[in-house]
Amino acid sequence: MKENLKIGVSGVRGVVGASFSPQLAISFAEAFGTLVGRGAVLIGRDTRPSGPMVEHAVVAGLMAVGCTPVLAGVVPTPTLLYLVRSCAARGGIMITASHNAASWNALKFVDRHGMFLPPDQIDELLDIYHQQDFPWAQESDLRRSLALNPGDTAVHFDRVESYVDASAIRAAGFRVAVDCCNGVGALHSPPFLRERFSCDLIAIHDQVHGEFEREPEPLPEHLGALSDAVRENMCAVGFAQDPDGDRLAVVNEKGEPIGEAQTVALALRAVLQLHGKGTVAVNYSAGKAIEEMAQTYGSSVVRARTGEVYVSETMLASGAVAGGEHTGGIIVPAVHMCRDSYTGMALILELMARTGRTISDLCNDIPRYHLVKDKIPMDAGHAPAMLRAVRKYFAGERMSFEDGIVVDFGDRWVQVRRSHTEPVLRIIAEAPQREAAEQLMTDVQQLLQASRVRSSC
Repeated sequence: MKENLKIGVSGVRGVVGASFSPQLAISFAEAFGTLVGRGAVLIGRDTRPSGPMVEHAVVAGLMAVGCTPVLAGVVPTPTLLYLVRSCAARGGIMITASHNAASWNALKFVDRHGMFLPPDQIDELLDIYHQQDFPWAQESDLRRSLALNPGDTAVHFDRVESYVDASAIRAAGFRVAVDCCNGVGALHSPPFLRERFSCDLIAIHDQVHGEFEREPEPLPEHLGALSDAVRENMCAVGFAQDPDGDRLAVVNEKGEPIGEAQTVALALRAVLQLHGKGTVAVNYSAGKAIEEMAQTYGSSVVRARTGEVYVSETMLASGAVAGGEHTGGIIVPAVHMCRDSYTGMALILELMARTGRTISDLCNDIPRYHLVKDKIPMDAGHAPAMLRAVRKYFAGERMSFEDGIVVDFGDRWVQVRRSHTEPVLRIIAEAPQREAAEQLMTDVQQLLQASRVRSSC
């Protein structure tokens, strides 16, 4: 079955050879070049085997409308976003399907400020794409593609290093395990941790071939090899990344994954405790622990829809000092306004170094909730009926509708929303006890399945 093409604030993504093709990439690159205007447009990619093919297509599309493609090569998504702003480029295109399987690829579009395109500009981009009326350049106006020097990409990591107390981290001499997922981290994370922070490093899945040796989403159930590496080598911490390096997961010194919500809470705590108090912005899918943790530092929490651009816009509007998404995406505006696993790793190492405490000890200070996730495949036509069934079932409870449907029972909550990146409905449930979270999840799963059956009849 042909996979759906997903288009939205997370870019344009699909399965290579099915819904995602070089022709599609050329046309969207032409549309993007038309949107941002002639000038330099940076291009980065992750390690997927289809990356070079898509990169050539994007170069052709940008050149066709008179832009100057600037190749950054295999770089983390946060690095490309940082470079777009620091190089004063017209914009950027990151070629990555992030946490999706290797068979997927995608184009993520970056504005001149180094942020993903907001919804209104995505709509304008789609209008240009559908009209297919591009201002093609004459031969005399074509611009050759350029390539950045490898050292040019170091400015992002320089900024991360200068933000934290790097000398304290180096003095601690941590032994660290990192699972690079055979993505951009395989090229960049070992030198980042060794050379900048003097870590005694154990690296796994660190071959730069793009054939992912584990599931690319760094969920606890996918981190068995990292957990083993932490225990066998007596590491102080284990870090896991997704293929494009914007998400982070953490394994404690006992080899236990702490979960995405705890990862974000730990990094946000490092900002509030070590770098100054202020407002924190997270999406609706982030857990209650973040609110309770922030309260201990006299900070407030504001919520945003799921999607990095929505969180970033909320942070700008509220003047937040830090933020993030429930998937392990950590945003610190003092570094750059995007999700960044490298900032996350540096902050957590700094917190360990400056407090002298272990990951498990630090996590004991953060209220513990049990969070469970699932996703249900869906056709776009069935989604409205399935979501209406949730609203009807929980009528009378406190609900919000800014990000799908969030039902808040006080000490527990459940969310159902459409995914930006896959043809699925995502379900997240959280409660103080695992049994309560799992029961809430089961109730919603059964409700959605029954609704899908009815809407298919």
